[in-house]
Amino acid sequence: DFAFARRMRGEKAMNKTFRSAAALALCACLAAGGCSGGKNEAKRGGAPEQVFTFSNGTEPETLDPGKMTGIPEANIALALFEGLVALDHRTLAPVPGVAERWEVSDDGKVWTFFLRKNARWSNGDPVTAHDFHYSWKRVLEPETASRYAYQAYYIRNGAAYNRGDLKDFRQVGVKVVDTYTLRVELENPTPFFTDIAAFHTLFPVHKKTVEKYGDRWTRPENMVSNGPFLLKDWKPRDRVVVVKNHTYWDAGAVKLEKVVILATEDENTAFNMYEAGETEWIRTVPLPQIPRLKDKRKDFHITPFLGIYYYLFNTTRKPLDDTRVRKALDMAVDKAKICEYVLKAGQQPAAAFVPPGIPGYTSPPGPPYDVKRARQLLAEAGFPDGKGFPRLTILFNTHEAHKSVAEVIQQMWNQNLNVRVELENKEWKIYLKERETLNYDIARAGWIGDYVDPNTFLDMFVTGGGNNNTGWGLKRFDDLIAAAAGTFDPGERAKIFREAENILINEQMPVMPIYYYVNMNMIKPWVKGFHFNVRDYHTLKGVYIAPH
Repeated sequence: DFAFARRMRGEKAMNKTFRSAAALALCACLAAGGCSGGKNEAKRGGAPEQVFTFSNGTEPETLDPGKMTGIPEANIALALFEGLVALDHRTLAPVPGVAERWEVSDDGKVWTFFLRKNARWSNGDPVTAHDFHYSWKRVLEPETASRYAYQAYYIRNGAAYNRGDLKDFRQVGVKVVDTYTLRVELENPTPFFTDIAAFHTLFPVHKKTVEKYGDRWTRPENMVSNGPFLLKDWKPRDRVVVVKNHTYWDAGAVKLEKVVILATEDENTAFNMYEAGETEWIRTVPLPQIPRLKDKRKDFHITPFLGIYYYLFNTTRKPLDDTRVRKALDMAVDKAKICEYVLKAGQQPAAAFVPPGIPGYTSPPGPPYDVKRARQLLAEAGFPDGKGFPRLTILFNTHEAHKSVAEVIQQMWNQNLNVRVELENKEWKIYLKERETLNYDIARAGWIGDYVDPNTFLDMFVTGGGNNNTGWGLKRFDDLIAAAAGTFDPGERAKIFREAENILINEQMPVMPIYYYVNMNMIKPWVKGFHFNVRDYHTLKGVYIAPH
């Protein structure tokens, strides 16, 4: 999601003893103006323990990189696996991963990756071109049911194979030239293919392990991986623990010996643990704390984020199958007030879907906040002053901010349209399943760019897209996305994307944009080698704990 798209769930409660201790510690910290202590504080003057603990917000749905979709899962995948390409976590520029270099043909359609010969799986096996061939084929196999399989649609015949129209994988543009050389033929020139090659869906998995253990291959006792860290422990709804992988080709650059990744769904619990020094990093903070932290705490960082928070409309259910109803619901929400009075961290109201900040692209203007027009549209749809409108439900996953936003929108729809909706909170995995199976009326969602291009925000809404989750589809929209994929000229691509986005937000509106994200990280001052970027992308490879 993405997002808090950041798909969040996790630990339900702390035991009474810990709550009491944490509360006492928090009181002392707040009285002193904020905590700086913690488990590494005891190392002052000596070599600090290279253990890093952070709150990941939710229990991961899966640790299989080919099947995961959420940010919490991706955070763990970046520790356990490495693709052909990696991204610099300061600039997001592509840097060598398993591939030490690559070449691109003059027409931009053939990419040749040359793998380093010292890359190893955690069991000592070499990482080869055959591993990537197997892993990408697995993602595209229809029976794998990868919701992110479309990330491999850039590959020639990748879409046809995934949809079952093509049975022979030898016709897909993935070829093993030799043990350490992989050639990839694309459908069209794709300038951002290095970002795709660095994405978790195209990470390699160990064939023998997957085939031996099936779905159990991601258990700590079974997993074989190739990233900077190894899976040591996974306690559901509590924590994932990874330790340094000494067989990793660049193990010398890995400073941390252990990373503890907590599934702490409740924001207040996560915040209290951070203030008590039990964690070094949290990726969001409770809404009531923002005014106190903003501009006052050096460990609180608000930075730009390439992401959008939005609502999905289930267009297969009445009356949400009527475009006029969807537009009325959108135009009756004052998104600026949500940002100013509820979120309070500099989030911007969203009328369009693609966030600002993508070079060379500007979204078309979306619908304004207009209660009068919203009422007219609802009346035209057969519900004057909300009469006869069924009681719908807003579905969201467990997270205090999601609840707060939903409550405000609930009030606005009631006040402005005389429409009443109910709120439904579900744990992360159930919430994802309800969305995927269209078992909802209106659902919260979020999306963080997988790369810096409008395509990452628009192509998921093609008919039947794995992350579409609205039941909506339109051939004209699909054709525009396909046309953009076949267009190399930046200006022409931008023009096509604007037309597609106009269909999405002005003509059809299967989704309701609400606001553009900002990053809200709190990180302890003794954590070094940590950098912020617009995707909140962190490999932890260069992170270390400094003396303090």
